[in-house]
Amino acid sequence: MPATALPSNADSPERGGAVAAKTCDASGMADIHRMFRAGFAEGPTLVRAVANHDAAQADIVGDHLAMLSHGLHSHHEGEDSLLWDRLESRAPGCAVHVARMKEQHAEMLVHLSALEESLPAWRARGHTSAAAPVLAALDGVNAALALHLPDEEKNIVPVMETTLSPEDVNALSEHGRKSTPRGKTFIVLGSILAAQPDGGKAWKRKNLPGPVRVIWRLVGKPRYVRHRASLTR
Repeated sequence: MPATALPSNADSPERGGAVAAKTCDASGMADIHRMFRAGFAEGPTLVRAVANHDAAQADIVGDHLAMLSHGLHSHHEGEDSLLWDRLESRAPGCAVHVARMKEQHAEMLVHLSALEESLPAWRARGHTSAAAPVLAALDGVNAALALHLPDEEKNIVPVMETTLSPEDVNALSEHGRKSTPRGKTFIVLGSILAAQPDGGKAWKRKNLPGPVRVIWRLVGKPRYVRHRASLTR
């Protein structure tokens, strides 16, 4: 369904010709989206670079793709459970956009499920033939992301920023943090930072307390760098 212009009414960020006051900062949505864009965009290249029968490398790349798939699924799960009902009740004019987001999430789930179902066979043996369904699933995910993410950033995020509270946004962030697989925290953090236009400098200042930045520099970043090296060895 194509994007529909936001209604010009009391639910719009522009009310009576004036820009409505912001009630929260939802810019973090675009920050996370950049990670998913970058991660899934390089997925086909990583898969094709694995030599036939190289099960060890297929397992490394497959684990990385599984992490991304889990993260995107959890991101959407958080929106489904914590965001849509709030937007519909506080900004009824946004309901048409919410309905479209739900449809896009359902379409994305089809491709994520296909990816998750196809990965085990490829990871187990590294056969090039088993990579074909993985690549097809990645193509589906990337096409769905290209439609969904710009739509959400244009038609949902502005409404979030004039209807939600900081606590609402924090709940979404907390859902994402809690859903991070064990042992993947630094990998996810590094992926978020690497996807930002400035390499994550502003994101770190905004989101990481000083002590955490030190831990990232001494422990997290080296671990992330090793992970990246393992994907392309």
